[in-house]
Amino acid sequence: MRVIAVAAGLIAAMILMPGFADASPADKAEQFGVGAQYGTTHVYVAAEDMDRFTASFLATFGGTSSPPSTVTVTPTPSTAIWQAVKTPVGLVSLFGFKTPIPYPFGQERTGYLVTDMDAAVSAAKKAGAAVIVTPFPDAIGKDVVVQWPGGVNMQFYWHTKATSAPPLQSVPENRVYVAPEAAANFIRSFAGFARGKIVSDNAQAPGAEIGRPGDSYRRVRIESMFGKITVLVTDGHLPFPYGRETMGYEVTDVSDTLTKAKASGASVLVEPFKADGREAAVVQFPGGYIAEIHSAAK
Repeated sequence: MRVIAVAAGLIAAMILMPGFADASPADKAEQFGVGAQYGTTHVYVAAEDMDRFTASFLATFGGTSSPPSTVTVTPTPSTAIWQAVKTPVGLVSLFGFKTPIPYPFGQERTGYLVTDMDAAVSAAKKAGAAVIVTPFPDAIGKDVVVQWPGGVNMQFYWHTKATSAPPLQSVPENRVYVAPEAAANFIRSFAGFARGKIVSDNAQAPGAEIGRPGDSYRRVRIESMFGKITVLVTDGHLPFPYGRETMGYEVTDVSDTLTKAKASGASVLVEPFKADGREAAVVQFPGGYIAEIHSAAK
């Protein structure tokens, strides 16, 4: 396979998109998100584990994947195998590097499509983000990596040709763990940039959600055009695997989903439990990717 330069958000290049006809001029100037269906979770596994991860992830959630491609997704020399994995509950950009991974790649949790790269970067900086990888070109647009207060890394990508994708069946939750001292700055910065809405702020969320039954912690949920973010404000005293999961996937039935996951090679790290109106579990897919899975409690 030939080496090509692509954005880490290349997943959205598989489809074509109409313009933003519904937005007012003010919205166009201020709203940089396109839709949650364009947000990709960045998953890094060993190249030899890619097939096993993809098979297990699709068997668990359904969906399709692109053929693997040999790509360069960094501004400095590197080679990786890349694959787009699309499911009804969230999208994955899967990377299996064949060379050492240049810093800070591998630490960014997501790739978000933005309407205007330069304006989005400027707005993110004004909101308090640091640009830790300045914009760099790829074959279909531009990419940048920013860091929000609390050390939360994200990638933005932009395409020269607009792309289109149908809405997701359910929008995954980007699970962000921050220290109490950083929480206010992260929430203010990201929600301000994303024009996000704080849908809940529970200072006494059940500790069972982070592996500490009987305790409580602060949990803030934010929704925006980029998708959902759950901010988990903790003291860092987290039993494994909490803090290692970057996404929470909403499904119809947790037990049914776990049956599919186990049958396809995934391991259940946290057995199903109920808290605050949800049933949840934590699984690890082949290659090491850890994810939370949840549904409404029955």
